[in-house]
Amino acid sequence: MDLTHIQVVSARDIEAAAQAGAKSVTLRAGALLTPSARDAAASRGIHLDVPGIVNPRNPDPGINNPRHKWDSLLNSPEAEKIKEEIVAVGKKLWARAYVDGNGGNISYRLTEDAVICTPTLCSKADLKTEDLCLVDLEGNQLAGHKARTSEILLHLEIYKSVPEAKAVVHCHPPHATAYAITGHVPPSCIIPEMEVFVGRVAVSPYETPGTKIFAETVIPFAKDHNTILLANHGIVCWADTVTHAEWYAEVLETYCMTLLIASQLGAPISLIPAAKTSDLLEIKSKLGLPDARKGMKECELCDQGEYAQSIAVAPYQNPGSCAVSAEEDEAIVQAVTDAVMAALTKLS
Repeated sequence: MDLTHIQVVSARDIEAAAQAGAKSVTLRAGALLTPSARDAAASRGIHLDVPGIVNPRNPDPGINNPRHKWDSLLNSPEAEKIKEEIVAVGKKLWARAYVDGNGGNISYRLTEDAVICTPTLCSKADLKTEDLCLVDLEGNQLAGHKARTSEILLHLEIYKSVPEAKAVVHCHPPHATAYAITGHVPPSCIIPEMEVFVGRVAVSPYETPGTKIFAETVIPFAKDHNTILLANHGIVCWADTVTHAEWYAEVLETYCMTLLIASQLGAPISLIPAAKTSDLLEIKSKLGLPDARKGMKECELCDQGEYAQSIAVAPYQNPGSCAVSAEEDEAIVQAVTDAVMAALTKLS
């Protein structure tokens, strides 16, 4: 079907083409294709003949095409290495049951204004390098013959918020997601590897996946947390490489699984002393990894929070408060005693 008369192609236009029985639509040069239109085309199995984007039936878009540079970038030697890494990580996620069906998505910021990402409606077990897409920081697809993932906006908000972020992995590992769907944050100060590579995680509020407002839910947390629980959804991790982002997903998932197993043993879990946790945070700082606890006092580092409601833990200091000295304790007792005696004197 010919849609070259339309400047901005929306999902409604694609749905109309599908109802008319179209298997392919041709767009005008320079037309704007909305993200929802791309998703609609992918779900309906409609091929998009987009100027400047590779058409498998006509792989050469023309050297004079203004978008030719994006196709060249997506197929450059540098990009090929990244695409191979993304494919390998996708297969790891699927093999470890961190994704199912066509779930999860992966991206890498190749240049200041171009991001490689996985396509929509594709199992990570079946992912191939030629399936990957190139988008700009607003989510507009620049190259690739498959439509980009509908959740790329989540990745892009992280790239915008955290200049250090080069790669983002979103997946649904079951034990970590169990925390996400209950709104609980796993405790800290229990396993060294978790403290060094991930640390205290955050939970972003729920919004409909794939929407801009959903993507924006991570903005308050991304700078200080490389791993975030997405309420009622899954997790998202960022790092300097795609492989490292996947590592953080592994660390969090194994940690959550271990905690849930430990909760069945009926014995309190011992905590890493706060002073020793400070040592771990020093290591983390030297590695250049973020942590929301930077600058906190030792007595504020170890947070069990809501976790204490479901599992016995060894005694710990409540977050945000520090132990008082014997002199301070005596002064508090004396102050309370004086106040009580004063009140009794008024009554007599």
